[in-house]
Amino acid sequence: MKSLIKNLTGMILLVATLYSCDQGPSLQRYYVDNQEQPNFLSIDVPLSMLNLDKEQLTQDQKDAYKSIQKLNMLAYKVTPDNTMQYAEEMAKVKTILDNPKYEELMRGGNPEDGTFSIKILGDEDDVEEFILFGNIDNRGFAIVRILGNDMNPNKIMTLASALDKANISDSQLSQFTEFFK
Repeated sequence: MKSLIKNLTGMILLVATLYSCDQGPSLQRYYVDNQEQPNFLSIDVPLSMLNLDKEQLTQDQKDAYKSIQKLNMLAYKVTPDNTMQYAEEMAKVKTILDNPKYEELMRGGNPEDGTFSIKILGDEDDVEEFILFGNIDNRGFAIVRILGNDMNPNKIMTLASALDKANISDSQLSQFTEFFK
């Protein structure tokens, strides 16, 4: 009888564990699956590569900077030969980002010049991940994941203005902008 109870308890724990694992598509899985595929460009950027002058940052910008660990970037470039694959990849990304766990903060743009959306994963006071997704139909799309701890959306937005002054021409980010030219 004790053996039966032990086995049933073990089985229930195993089923509960397997059930709690999210088997659906994820942005992390999409990155891993595509980072070395043709027409994709993947870059992991530590924050130190942005060459920000930390002395010129406001306190909110410094707090935001400290809360960010790294940036992951993945881009897909459209060519005349891969327009069908581009449509498939766009559909995959949109399906992932339509998951309710990603809260949309902002959306904008237009079909001719490109569209963008900014989403977060986590609570508004404790954001684990910012996701910036942008696309231009005749060029491609890009996904930027900003990963960190206790990130605050308002403070992160103030840090964005400091990025205008950052020296990114010599960093890996220049690879990213050149990819779409």
